Amino acid sequence: MDSIIITPKDKKQAGTVKKILKALDVPLRKADSPYNPKFVEKIMQSEQEIKEGKVTRIGSEKGLAEFLGMKNEA
Repeated sequence: MDSIIITPKDKKQAGTVKKILKALDVPLRKADSPYNPKFVEKIMQSEQEIKEGKVTRIGSEKGLAEFLGMKNEA
């Protein structure tokens, strides 16, 4: 049989999914993430900031060098 990966958005959703699977007598196995939870949290926060438009766009190498406070030697 196929395996399905489910990624709930929060604890409430996870609890609901577990209850449904239990009611259907579907085996459930939790797999640990290979990633540090703090790292995952930072990535998720960054994705949210991108959706909200909280980004800095850099249009050229010169712009990147200026943004990083470096001298552009080109």
